[in-house]
Amino acid sequence: MKQYKAFNSAGKLTALLILITIFLTPFVIVNAGERGVLMEFGKVQNRILGEGIHVIIPVVNTVKKLSVRVQNQEISAEASSKDLQDVFTDVALNWHIIPEEANAIFQQIGDEKDVVKSIIHPAVEEVLKAIIAKYTAEEIITKRGEVKGSVDNALSTRLGNYHIAVDDISLVHVHFSERFGEAVEAKQVAEQEAKRAEFIAIRAAKEAEAKVNLAKGEAEVQRLLRDGLTTEILQRQAIEKWNGKLPLIVGKETPKFWNLSELFKDYEN
Repeated sequence: MKQYKAFNSAGKLTALLILITIFLTPFVIVNAGERGVLMEFGKVQNRILGEGIHVIIPVVNTVKKLSVRVQNQEISAEASSKDLQDVFTDVALNWHIIPEEANAIFQQIGDEKDVVKSIIHPAVEEVLKAIIAKYTAEEIITKRGEVKGSVDNALSTRLGNYHIAVDDISLVHVHFSERFGEAVEAKQVAEQEAKRAEFIAIRAAKEAEAKVNLAKGEAEVQRLLRDGLTTEILQRQAIEKWNGKLPLIVGKETPKFWNLSELFKDYEN
């Protein structure tokens, strides 16, 4: 019985010593991709612990580890365009805590979950609303790269004030209301019809112009022919067509032949 009590007491003492040893361990390990926020009696210190083993004062010092690796956040936001169309955007944001400012972000905001909830989500939604409002719905589609660049710059500036760096942002999906889709389709149909009507009008005008030019050409040919039919030409044409016989005129008087000059006059008429 005495041996059992002694063994039980020794076990309790050993466990107590182990707990004291763990509690008073004078070092902390910061893993890869982390930074340690050093605190003294709960007060955040300026010193930031990098990767590796660090000696601390038990009880006096505590360490909060924060990840400084790139993290991905997917956010859906709704905004209104310049022409008051509803725009629904899915955003993929890659971000990380600035390692040299890990102590400040923990002191002002908290850990990673607090950063996402309190800073990143509201910032993305507000920036998207501000940028989208500068463009019409059509420009959001045709100038997507420009819109992305504006969002990237504005978000980088905003999150930089909270010790967060933006690595990349992607507008994964941008879509509009069903009503806007129908309006776009109707506009495209109207534009196609307008182009078709314009083509038909241009073709008709060119055909009419061609007919006018043809009529003018024919009139000019007739005029040139008429102006070119001089007496000498008519006489030559009559001689070329004459078979060598003069027409005989029979009347009450003695038959006679036509005078050649009179024949030319008759030919001219």
